[in-house]
Amino acid sequence: MKMHIPEDNPQYKALKREIIRYRRKPGPLIQVLHRAQEIFGYLPPEVQFFVAKELNVPLSSVYGVVTFYNFFRTEPVARHIINICMGTACHVKGAANVAEALSKELGIKIGETTEDKMFTLSTARCFGACGLAPVMMINDEVYGKLTPERAVEIVKKYREEHGGA
Repeated sequence: MKMHIPEDNPQYKALKREIIRYRRKPGPLIQVLHRAQEIFGYLPPEVQFFVAKELNVPLSSVYGVVTFYNFFRTEPVARHIINICMGTACHVKGAANVAEALSKELGIKIGETTEDKMFTLSTARCFGACGLAPVMMINDEVYGKLTPERAVEIVKKYREEHGGA
């Protein structure tokens, strides 16, 4: 597979510096992918190809890591990421109903981004806040003891306070 990577692109130059920095450390792939996602915002195929080529690892290995771990993204995300915990405690206490209410409110499915690029709706396995179940996070802010109605109100208020893009 051949992909054109613009050599003068500042993002790729920054990524190349990070790859050089991590290349000699054991198991650099995950660290490099984290830095690539910080630089690009997500990991499109051309970035995965670049990482594979520069680290001299199979593209299938890079893709396997990217798709295995929940924190890596292959699609662009919005300014604000809503993560709903789907761990056992949250699931038992109604996280699926919270997810359904937010999906309906935002007009998107899990894994999608609103048209205005304000919210991406996502799920995660566990936040370690089981005593607050069900839980969601908007970016790094945790909201617990949710009902579907309360979750929708939080997102509406968040939209008002944080405005559009």
